Amino acid sequence: MRRIIAAMKVSLDGKTEGSEGMADWVEAWSEDYGLTRQIDACLLGGGMYPGYEQYWGAILDKPQTPAWITGEPPTAAEREWAELIGRTPHYVLSRTLTTSTLPNTTFLRDVSEVAALKQLPGKDIYLVGGARVVVALLDAGLVDELRLITYPLVAGIGTPLFAGAEDRHRLELRSVEQLPAGKVGLTYTVLRDHRTAQDGDARGEERGAL
Repeated sequence: MRRIIAAMKVSLDGKTEGSEGMADWVEAWSEDYGLTRQIDACLLGGGMYPGYEQYWGAILDKPQTPAWITGEPPTAAEREWAELIGRTPHYVLSRTLTTSTLPNTTFLRDVSEVAALKQLPGKDIYLVGGARVVVALLDAGLVDELRLITYPLVAGIGTPLFAGAEDRHRLELRSVEQLPAGKVGLTYTVLRDHRTAQDGDARGEERGAL
């Protein structure tokens, strides 16, 4: 079975966004988790997707123009990732969104469709975010691995990564990597010890639109 790997950039106090609704401490939004060669699909929640589409669509159209959020020209790694986005299937879990300007985008309406996606042949699936969909799929028993890049910053008021989690989840630390500028890369395996994906599907369907 394909694995779903959630990977996000967070502050030291576990925030995915600051008080202004964005992670302004992140200098670039390239795929820096070492996932590119092992994935062939990306998965996002409906709350994150409009901003994701705007950010990467702009880089695809005008790769030399300063990027939204960072205010800086896209890095080489961001331009490379934008090109990959343009040819990689994207799945958006949302009960409200219906259109996309990015190619190869499919909308999923409930958690059971994510479970079905895992059953299809292919490589692993990159769960890009946001925080709500990561928690919903974690509680549904569908997230297999968690990769975090932690920034040396206490964000204070903001969006916690695991806010709203309804279950306890045990993780096994697989690797720790010291990165430039005081960042730390962490990789965890999500352990299955008290829930099944089927039980989680029912819980996820009760959450409403993402």
